[in-house]
Amino acid sequence: MQVVDPETAVADVADGSTVLIGGFGTAGMPFTLVDALVRHGARDLTVVSNNAGNGDTGLAALLAAGQVRKMICSFPRQPDSYVFDALYRDGRIELEVVPQGNLAERMRAAGAGIGGFFTPTGYGTMLAEGKETRTIDGRGYVLEAPLRGDVALIAARRADTLGNLVFHKTARNFGPVMATAATTTIAEVDDVVEAGEIDPEAVVTPGIFVDRVVALGAEQRVAAREASSA
Repeated sequence: MQVVDPETAVADVADGSTVLIGGFGTAGMPFTLVDALVRHGARDLTVVSNNAGNGDTGLAALLAAGQVRKMICSFPRQPDSYVFDALYRDGRIELEVVPQGNLAERMRAAGAGIGGFFTPTGYGTMLAEGKETRTIDGRGYVLEAPLRGDVALIAARRADTLGNLVFHKTARNFGPVMATAATTTIAEVDDVVEAGEIDPEAVVTPGIFVDRVVALGAEQRVAAREASSA
């Protein structure tokens, strides 16, 4: 695991990458890493996230910069998702809507090496079109495929020098499962402590899943969150 600055952390994100971005709205959104990705300029990205951006910061800023070709998410429309809404109405971005539980489970399947799973969610709807279906114990199911990422950008409360992560309450959301589903996982954290300073029972994401960490300091993280809601 490497401790690096934001620009170095995302410097090798290539055009055409699939990027998993943590966050439930703004909770757990890795604002600093996303801003660095905007400055880096990688384009033609497929972004997987819970929603399609809030306001004009974070993921919304990445969308506004024209760097995203496709969104895969559960909630593309919210009162402040006007950036995505405008792009979609103009035909400048693709959209794949995935029910929230399916979204999480597809990434979990990727991290666990599972080749797919059957779920009743979405069966009999347009979301199941083109997918294999099966009746199991009298109930209809649809086959969902794993959802892998080239890169995961997530936010955590703290890391140690081995890359073990702990999270802050609901900011945890999709971060842990995304870390397992990506080839490269990059986490922004408040601080990095020595190995052994985090109670092993409190570790949510083991360091084996984390490749790079950006240590921001609590004040900078708070400032980024506040700027997103201003």
